[in-house]
Amino acid sequence: MQPKAALATIECVRGDITCQPDMDAVVNAANAELRPGGGVAGAIHRAAGPELDAACRAHAPIAPGQAVITDAFGLPNRHVIHCLGPVYGRDHPAETLLGDCHRNAIALAGDAGLASIAFPALSTGIFGYPIAEAAEVAVQAVVAALADAGSLQRLRFVLFSPDDLAVFDAALRSHQP
Repeated sequence: MQPKAALATIECVRGDITCQPDMDAVVNAANAELRPGGGVAGAIHRAAGPELDAACRAHAPIAPGQAVITDAFGLPNRHVIHCLGPVYGRDHPAETLLGDCHRNAIALAGDAGLASIAFPALSTGIFGYPIAEAAEVAVQAVVAALADAGSLQRLRFVLFSPDDLAVFDAALRSHQP
């Protein structure tokens, strides 16, 4: 599914966020200290190498909804945009904070003159955000944010499981003009 938001194409694919060589930036589902961890953060840090951890230290800590940008080091991308999503049931208002992650990441990508960005399903792993709710918030936020994103031409949601891909595809279809 590839609807347009402003001039940007939005797509959903099943895959590994660390293997998106055609994207200028990938988004990390970061922890507050921007340190290696499990899930997406662990995979991105392992693929990027120890230089990413060193680069992140100057930006930490971050709060839910915030985003920061670093080089991508060993990843096949130019940049990593690190977002701290809300912990579902703890960080409030969760919907606003999750939307802020997407909006702030898109703003950083636009400010850096990037043409493409890939997002995982932020906050849906260990942070417990229900996938259907997260997909709806993410799609609404990116559709709105891309209208002012300048250089961005492509946005991709990279989902690890077929079930998550189906949920994001459905959310994306529901926002087609």
